[in-house]
Amino acid sequence: MTLKAKHMLINRRQAIFQSLGMGAFAFPAVSAMASSSSSSGRIVIVFLRGAYDGLSMLVPHGDARYAQIRPNIAIPQPDGTLKTALALDENFGLHPACNALLPLWHQGVLAAIPCAGSPDSSRSHFDAQYHWETGKPGSSSPSDGWMNVLSGMVGNGAGLHALGVGESSPRILSGPRSVQLVGNGLLATRPGTLAESKTREAILQLYAGNEKMANAMLEGANNRMSTAAMLKAPNMAASNEQQAANNGAGSPQGLALDAKHLGVLMQQNRQLRLGFLSSGGWDTHINQGNVTGLLANNLNNLANTLVQLRAAFNEPNDLVIVASEFGRTCAENGTRGTDHGHGNVMWLLGNRAQGGKWHGRWDGLAQNQLNEGRDLPVHHDFRAVLAQALVASLGLPRTQLSDVFPGYRWDDMLDGIFKT
Repeated sequence: MTLKAKHMLINRRQAIFQSLGMGAFAFPAVSAMASSSSSSGRIVIVFLRGAYDGLSMLVPHGDARYAQIRPNIAIPQPDGTLKTALALDENFGLHPACNALLPLWHQGVLAAIPCAGSPDSSRSHFDAQYHWETGKPGSSSPSDGWMNVLSGMVGNGAGLHALGVGESSPRILSGPRSVQLVGNGLLATRPGTLAESKTREAILQLYAGNEKMANAMLEGANNRMSTAAMLKAPNMAASNEQQAANNGAGSPQGLALDAKHLGVLMQQNRQLRLGFLSSGGWDTHINQGNVTGLLANNLNNLANTLVQLRAAFNEPNDLVIVASEFGRTCAENGTRGTDHGHGNVMWLLGNRAQGGKWHGRWDGLAQNQLNEGRDLPVHHDFRAVLAQALVASLGLPRTQLSDVFPGYRWDDMLDGIFKT
């Protein structure tokens, strides 16, 4: 076969897989779905793409400058109603759209770190997300996703230990280790074109003579069909119907349905100890709103998603982490929105979290305390927060953390964020 013919065949195969909605990560077969009585911790990352405004979710109502620099979009000081911030302590409150999270705070399972983020100063979504997902701030060199690296260090030997729902190929899960990826929303419940016997036969003929690739294709197809069958079980039908109108790809509205799917799959296969969810729609440059509006709607969807994840991941060492690539400016801009910032609020949800309080360093909103006089500073490297989580939830030895996050430094100020 000539080189040109080989390229044509490769392109043809790639086009077929793209039309079938199958990425490279769909090839490995699903591990046995047998339930396990293991109490090993599981970690779920909820990543908010676009840089969400942490100062609207965790409202610094105790700082008088907050209302001064946000005359149109500040969340009012608490007055005991759902039209103002919901008081957590004398410094902070919750956005009223996150009312569903208030019981979790009072139960001591929800905690916040108000000044966390990447030490890199980039305000580029593309660069910052790449740095966050590879665990290598400032580096744009080709790298595996840190969760893919971690998946090879947890669980019992070979098999699938990581699951991503919603995105076709998130960088955080990319790498040599097999992971399971599931489409977003209702796409996850569809078995795919390869469920049709004629299509399967045609694809097998295309791969005649390449047994390894043919087997991988069949494994990927069986993976998708078994996942679709599981998610179409009776206990999922009502949710699928209710969420159909909000099945926007990667949207905050579709996040709750993705979380439902992730919970079902990780409950069924206890070898899966790492989960990843994400949504877009958080880049609020214009008409961000305050108590109501675009951001309030997104935060309400996020809060409902976290409540759902709490119901699915409530074992002793389970942990849900909410993060974003960077924060937003402390002051509003001329179009009643906020621009790209630096530090941001990370959230921890789980029994091991030292909840009902915020952690780390907070110096207020005085201009001389801000990054470049405009943004929240990064007092705590996001990798240091994640490192604490990997030790507390997964039992990863501290000696192995540098394999996941090269060059990070352990942050002693965060030693109290988890219960011993």
